[in-house]
Amino acid sequence: TKKLWQGIAIGFAIAFAYATVFVKLFRDWWQDENYSHGLLIPFIIGYIVWSQRDKLARARVEPSVLLGGAAIVVALFALWAGVAGSELYMQRLSLVLLLAGISVYFWGMRLLQFLLVPLSLLFLAMPIPAIIFNKIAFPLQLFASRAAVWSMSTMGIPVLRQGNIIELKPLNSFDTKKLEVVEACSGIRSLMTLVTLAVVFAYFTYPRSNDGDDDKGKGIFWWVKSYPFWRSAIIVISAVPIAILTNALRVSGTGVLSHYYGTEVADGFFHSFSGWVIYIVAFLMLFAVGWVTDRFRPARYKAPRKAAPAVETTARPQVP
Repeated sequence: TKKLWQGIAIGFAIAFAYATVFVKLFRDWWQDENYSHGLLIPFIIGYIVWSQRDKLARARVEPSVLLGGAAIVVALFALWAGVAGSELYMQRLSLVLLLAGISVYFWGMRLLQFLLVPLSLLFLAMPIPAIIFNKIAFPLQLFASRAAVWSMSTMGIPVLRQGNIIELKPLNSFDTKKLEVVEACSGIRSLMTLVTLAVVFAYFTYPRSNDGDDDKGKGIFWWVKSYPFWRSAIIVISAVPIAILTNALRVSGTGVLSHYYGTEVADGFFHSFSGWVIYIVAFLMLFAVGWVTDRFRPARYKAPRKAAPAVETTARPQVP
């Protein structure tokens, strides 16, 4: 009962201190399509914590007052600095640090190890500052437009690129048309979503050892050298080039179809439909990366084969 009231008190304190941050974060998730996947993050985190409740209850409690207290102080200072300087991103990052610090302060690094994925998902759902967003989005726009021009030129389609604007002449048309690879087509939206999806996919397909002693007597950071960690890292990292390449494929396909059917295909139903198709293709490629890494899975992480049922060999008396 004491721990329950302690958790409720901490929850109310966090809600009071970060009320404005929560409201603005939800508003961004609701209004900004680049981070609309953030609406699902609280439910995913809740499911992960609930599914791991038995392990969390059995985890060794080794509170670190010094380390956890330092993280809490730094988080609260970051919150104050973010409010004073009107820096919303710093306020949001302080929330992640505060949750990590509270976990370490009361329960230790073991619990933080279990909460690493939920905290990572929360971090990925935080909208990044506009100055960083633009630094990422504009090069992606240029890459997608270059890929589209290269694809169309390879197919013998006359095309001209000026920055992120593609000029082409559709068939049966006397005028040139312009296709602009805008920010929404840069691929950053699919990049943010696919990286988050990769973390979820890597977590729910995380291989467990057959002997069940993954965390016994190996220290807190044993998993950094383990196969499951590197498998997860490969899956998450591969999400970046997969998202960039699939978006370039989408823009290239739009350019080719615009040449044959007019630039109207770049808007409306086809634009939305192609986006969903690319998401499916990207996820299948992500799944393929996981399948390939599983080909190198050590024996101790492979599912044990079921023993064949015993065959009765006792001779039965024959009835004359």
